[in-house]
Amino acid sequence: MNAYEKLREILHKNPIGAPESRAFDEILRILFTPEEAEVAVGMTFVPKGVEQIAESAGVSKETTESLCESMAAKGVVYSRRKKGQMGYSLLPTVPGLFEFPFMTGGGTRQHDRLAQLWEQYHEEGLGREFGGSTTPVMRVIAVEQTIDAHSEVLHFDLVSKMLEKAETFALAHCACRISVRGCDRPTETCLMLDGTAKFLVERKFAREITKEEALEVLRVAEEAGLVHTCTNSQDRLAVICNCCPCCCMVLKGWTRLKNPYAFARSRWHASVDARLCTGCAACRDERCPMAAVDITDHVAEVQPHRCIGCGLCVSTCPEAAISMVLRQEPMIPPATIQEMGVRVLTEKGRLEKYLKLNQS
Repeated sequence: MNAYEKLREILHKNPIGAPESRAFDEILRILFTPEEAEVAVGMTFVPKGVEQIAESAGVSKETTESLCESMAAKGVVYSRRKKGQMGYSLLPTVPGLFEFPFMTGGGTRQHDRLAQLWEQYHEEGLGREFGGSTTPVMRVIAVEQTIDAHSEVLHFDLVSKMLEKAETFALAHCACRISVRGCDRPTETCLMLDGTAKFLVERKFAREITKEEALEVLRVAEEAGLVHTCTNSQDRLAVICNCCPCCCMVLKGWTRLKNPYAFARSRWHASVDARLCTGCAACRDERCPMAAVDITDHVAEVQPHRCIGCGLCVSTCPEAAISMVLRQEPMIPPATIQEMGVRVLTEKGRLEKYLKLNQS
């Protein structure tokens, strides 16, 4: 078995794995040189020092250190400094191997080829893998102004409350819109927090911003009709994506692949007051990313089973005829990111393999 297939098998032990595919084999060969792949198979998803990686990979310490740095500089492995020692670990396919190399803006022949391959891979298996458990790894979070007056609002419903738990904020280009180029919506809208943010800033894939600037990014995204999606847990956020239906890998898992577990809908859905609606169709034609709005007899009607609860229609209805209401059986996110990961791995039958890998 060659190093690239060994690496793929290791990556497939992650909650978001790496199904076998010719497209992904070519992706790995573009992202990793043969020498880098040999070192990468000595890594796990927990950062380890160069000596431990070198021993696992059977490569000299000097060579391992040089190759670990070259991979981190390309954004294909993660690095962090702890107690004066640099540690390196593998990145999952998403978010990680797909997104990070595009965050500087793309534009090269290599980026163009990677864009084609990732699109093909999403269709062939990654999309089903991303939504391959009944516990989604991402969820929609509603436009805050559309729900914050409700008594039923919980802390994880409000992005401003979730951002208060973060210490470091980073802003990067959206890999989906950079690679697909399916619309003219803004691209510098991908928010990373804390550990991932520090890594991306240090490696120059993102720029550090303040919490206030992060909130402004969300406002601009809402204005542009982008859907907020975030880590599916109550405790903290690792990433906030601002997604469009034409390019976004997360949203296309639902719209194109028809996968009901591609992401979790917010706890809310939109509802129209027929007495106020004038049938202008702005909600249907300009704002709804999921085609969840019908117009009948000049009155809009939201189909709750198709509505993902983003709130984009509510925030811009000229007649204030749409409001957000709590779903009858709202999904509650896992309490922590760790709990979410364990659930996903258990549902995919990979928990034991993942734990064994990272305890080695």
